[in-house]
Amino acid sequence: MSDTSKRSPWADLLSLLLITFVCLFIVSLFFSVIALTLSEGKGFLPEISGDHTLKTYYVYLQLGISSAGAFLVPAYIYQLINKQNTIFPNQNLTDWKPYFLGLLFLFIFAPCMSLVAEWNMQMKLPEIAQQLEQWMRSKEDEMALWTEHIVMTTAWNRLFLNIVVVGILPGIGEELFFRGALQQIGTRIFKNEYVAVWVIAFIFSAIHIQFYGFFPRLLLGVFFGYMVVWTKNIWTAVVAHFVNNSMVVIWAFYYATQGKSYAELMKSDSYSLIVYLGSLVFSGIIAFIFYRYITRIKLYGKRVD
Repeated sequence: MSDTSKRSPWADLLSLLLITFVCLFIVSLFFSVIALTLSEGKGFLPEISGDHTLKTYYVYLQLGISSAGAFLVPAYIYQLINKQNTIFPNQNLTDWKPYFLGLLFLFIFAPCMSLVAEWNMQMKLPEIAQQLEQWMRSKEDEMALWTEHIVMTTAWNRLFLNIVVVGILPGIGEELFFRGALQQIGTRIFKNEYVAVWVIAFIFSAIHIQFYGFFPRLLLGVFFGYMVVWTKNIWTAVVAHFVNNSMVVIWAFYYATQGKSYAELMKSDSYSLIVYLGSLVFSGIIAFIFYRYITRIKLYGKRVD
């Protein structure tokens, strides 16, 4: 293996961004050609609110290819270019306990995450930044409307498509890109893998352009980042990301079949103080157990029962 430190991490960052830009350009060109072909030159663009079957599946095609083009393909190409380095670590790949502990942490921490989400939704900017806040609110409303039309469905075929384009593709692509390629570069830039985890998590949350869900997503990014740092296995974060996103899709499907609205789905649950404290304490315990287990694997080179 070559010495990674001999190459500039900034050059690698530029390389990754250039690859991403080229992939996004190709994706954009691809859909422009499709749009012009379908419209016979009239600028066809499917309306998300439209009920035509072609429009619905065209949107899923856009989601899938755009997700792959923005994250999965650039990360894969970057790894091909840097074959001598481990961009996507996979130590102890078949050990099920880190996967289980990660998912258990997500479940136990859910009340605390709900509290953070509620606080984030009530965020107010100073009077001097009212125009910025109005813009942020409008963008949030646009994203909420778009998400509602995607996930709120009672059709089983669309549930499957939602799991693919909201769960599987982002779970794999975003983790390989952010916790794989970008976090590896960030670690070399900051000379500290934990600083890199927080910086990459910030970028990960910001790039979604959902300001009133920024902090919950930031915490998720930090959690995914720590999983990769501790386990040296990016697939633990991929599985956690996939399960987190897919559960939202499944809950949306359930709410839709019950005749409930997207607003009801997104409404933060309120718990008693003891539940929040219990969530925080037990999450800390799970994180400690997780860390101790991984430390023992690294110390002995194998699982210790």
